[in-house]
Amino acid sequence: MSAMRLRFGCSLTYELIQPTPMIILLNAHYSRASDLERPDTIVCNPSTHIENYRDIFGNWCARLVAPTGRFTIGAEGVIRDPGLSDPVGSSATQHRVQELPADTLTYLLPSRYCENDVLSSHAWDLFAAAPLGWARVQAVCDYVHKNVAFGYEHARATRTASETLAERRGVCRDFAHLAIALCRALNIPARYCTGYVSDIGQPSPYPPMDFAAWMEVYLGGRWWVFDPRNNDRRFGRVLVARGRDAADVPLTHGFGPHTLTDFRVWIDVADS
Repeated sequence: MSAMRLRFGCSLTYELIQPTPMIILLNAHYSRASDLERPDTIVCNPSTHIENYRDIFGNWCARLVAPTGRFTIGAEGVIRDPGLSDPVGSSATQHRVQELPADTLTYLLPSRYCENDVLSSHAWDLFAAAPLGWARVQAVCDYVHKNVAFGYEHARATRTASETLAERRGVCRDFAHLAIALCRALNIPARYCTGYVSDIGQPSPYPPMDFAAWMEVYLGGRWWVFDPRNNDRRFGRVLVARGRDAADVPLTHGFGPHTLTDFRVWIDVADS
């Protein structure tokens, strides 16, 4: 597929009963900054002061105080994309823990939604015989994709990886959390990613667009994308944020009562 321009964006509307501080993670990740043809500047209605900062994982964040009443926040940008699918590294090898770079070690530890300590025995029972490296991670993704039923009606903000395994259902963040926890239990660094994934190259009809969750694993000296929810290689993936799990990278976090009343996400080929 040839290089392309992608229009991407989102709009979220809330009803608030009082002024409410919020943290926002909606901008394209800094690693894609040089690809932005039109930056995805955050816009609020009614307008309010926005302060930008970077969190401990390097993600672009914004903080604001949303006013009482109806409040809409959104962003839209245009990004140049090489038109390549997620890269494949079938020969990527697994590192021994003692050889891993220090900055990957945090992605071996249990986190809020990825309790790899709880799932350790289960992970080794399932995957001890799987070849090391890429093939083992793919075996994890195959298992999660096959054994967890996807459905928006299954969404629950507090579901952990072990609960996903027990309930066998969830949304994309649950697929990612379970695969991450299993990889960490197998001594493979894995981190949570959120952002946009287009339907380019997929058969229609397309489901309603939403933000997506996937994971990156450290093999062969670099990080690789794996998508246990879709379990295939996709075109037009735009990263927004990375962390240990979804608790580190909420798209919005409000410090007070707030009700989401409208939510729209889009990513498609931009007009020439």
